[in-house]
Amino acid sequence: MSYGTTVRDDIGNEHPRKHLRLKERGELEVKLLQSDGEEKCAIEQKLRTQPVDDHPYEQALRKAREEEKSFLGEAEKRREACLSSIKDRDPRLRKWTCWLHESEARLDFYEPLVDMSYDFELAYQENRILARELPIVIALRRELLDELEEAKADLSSVGKEEQAAALNEFNEYRRQRKVSCAEEKEKIRQKHRQGLISSKALQNEQKRAERSAEEDILTKKRLLPLPKRRDRVRHIKHRLKVDIDSRWRVIHSDISDIRRKTPIEVKKRYPWLSMLTFPIPGLGQFLIGQRQKAFFFFLGTLFIYLAAIPYSLGVGNYRGKGIAGLISLAKDGKRLDRSIIFMIEGVIAVIFLVLAFLIIYMSYRDVRSTEKRMIAGIRKHNWFETRMVMRGKGFPYIVSAPAAILTIFIVLLPIAVTCLISFTNYDPTHQSKFSWTGLENYKAIFLGQGMAGGPFWRIMGWTVIWTLAATTLAIFIGFVLALLVNQDRIRGKKFFRTVYLLPWAVPAFITIMFFSIMFSPSGPLTTVLNQLLGNTDPSEMLNIKYTTWGTRIVLILLQGWLGSSYVFLLCTGILQGIPNDLYEAARIDGAQGFQQTRYITIPILLFQTAPLMIGQYTFNFNNFSIIYLFNGGGPFEPSKYGNLAGSSDLLISYIYKLTIQKQYQGIGSAITMIVSLLLIFITWMGFRRTKSFREEKL
Repeated sequence: MSYGTTVRDDIGNEHPRKHLRLKERGELEVKLLQSDGEEKCAIEQKLRTQPVDDHPYEQALRKAREEEKSFLGEAEKRREACLSSIKDRDPRLRKWTCWLHESEARLDFYEPLVDMSYDFELAYQENRILARELPIVIALRRELLDELEEAKADLSSVGKEEQAAALNEFNEYRRQRKVSCAEEKEKIRQKHRQGLISSKALQNEQKRAERSAEEDILTKKRLLPLPKRRDRVRHIKHRLKVDIDSRWRVIHSDISDIRRKTPIEVKKRYPWLSMLTFPIPGLGQFLIGQRQKAFFFFLGTLFIYLAAIPYSLGVGNYRGKGIAGLISLAKDGKRLDRSIIFMIEGVIAVIFLVLAFLIIYMSYRDVRSTEKRMIAGIRKHNWFETRMVMRGKGFPYIVSAPAAILTIFIVLLPIAVTCLISFTNYDPTHQSKFSWTGLENYKAIFLGQGMAGGPFWRIMGWTVIWTLAATTLAIFIGFVLALLVNQDRIRGKKFFRTVYLLPWAVPAFITIMFFSIMFSPSGPLTTVLNQLLGNTDPSEMLNIKYTTWGTRIVLILLQGWLGSSYVFLLCTGILQGIPNDLYEAARIDGAQGFQQTRYITIPILLFQTAPLMIGQYTFNFNNFSIIYLFNGGGPFEPSKYGNLAGSSDLLISYIYKLTIQKQYQGIGSAITMIVSLLLIFITWMGFRRTKSFREEKL
């Protein structure tokens, strides 16, 4: 990397180098790129033999640095001499006055050195700002302190007789103001009785009169000697904090602006510090000079070397052995060791290591970026500038970090454990200790092998049919009912809307259990159906809950009715928001009722409800309660579904029976992963095709 003859500041301006040795070397390096042959060899020889420490500029710079060190070393003596000559008692005024004297002294010291180095120029500019602004801050604080002392003395001088007289005057004013308020309200009531104003206007005018009286009384109360002088003391104290802080923010902002416009010259060409310090986050920031930022990264270092790495090695585990336990799964372990505990703690160890890597990477990237900027000529941020950046660009990350960490442990951890279990032989015979089996569970599922994988494709087919039929029926019923109730010719809309919302208002499990009883072999609905069909022979009588398609059809119809209320409410709200102007324009163009519904109502409904409708399909795909409560997944056909599932079981209820009832956690987790990935893909495709998801206009 070439030094070049210029450096760049933080706002992109180019500045000529003041470091004469680096400038000469940069000029030679530029000539080297443009030359060849003997001239190139001569330049290379000159670069190798260029003096470093003996260079005249380096000698002058070292002398200036020594003088600066000696001058700054005497700062404490100048401070003590300043303190002895200050008469102010306030510690901040004493501190700022000494700071002002010191900045004036430094201003005189750095002025002759401005052309030698950008560091000296920056020091001069910073002290020039302090010498200009500190007298304003000191004068403002001194003025406010004098006002505060005067206000406190004025407050303590309030006599009891003066306060009592003022209080009597206030009480008399309050009485008179309430009387005038009552008279004003009576006049307003007379206008109402005469029919000059409406009832609504009567209420508004009376409230206005009462508020006006309350505000007048409160204003008068604040003018009492004691409250007024207390308010003055509080106001001055507030100004002491707010006004002074505001002035200091202006000073820091001005200094920051100067730093951005003043480049820096460093001898370093490569960001090697970030490479050397990356194992210890915070060390690079500390060596660069960003102490406050280094403190926060050092906290990350403590987490890495006192928590993450020890935990991944098994230190502090409840039963597991960190990463090693995740690999071994308690194989050949103690009798009380359980593979699932080893797996969970292993996953936690992996999460800790990922977080540790992120901390290391963030620290490395921060140090490397700062080094590259300094090599280019841009100064590192001070603490004020760092805080401004964090409040701006970093604010979303700071606010989101706690929620993100919580999400990792309550969402990603269970998902990761479920995914890993799907690659094991976790079943009834391997509850305490199980082992890795690779893709055996997935192979059994896709090939339909084994007692658990055999019924998978039959259940998958029924789940797809159920999802499409039940959800589509619910959407159709809700949409049609919403259209009917929204017609202007329909009367009693409140009654119908209440009736259509009952399936949603009544707890779903009550409705499901009710219809389960009604369709039992001796239930009323079963009896009515048999009578309608003329089935009198017991062998020919219809039994819904003991026939596969009978149960399935009832489930679809039942879910269609239960789910229609939500769609009805959703569509009703949207229909009421469609402007009538659209329909009037359509009627003028000759569109009839069906055409208006097709080209106006349906597109608007689909645009606004498509994402929610897709969510309904996803919900019904995993609708466990209706299957479990109505018939427990039955009727059962062991020849087709084995002993693990029934003919009306969905994949979600099938997974429940596999994992909770039969303890086949391994293959149950594999099915869970397949279902989850399938739902994610289908939902993503559905959202991707909707106009509302693509943020298109209607």
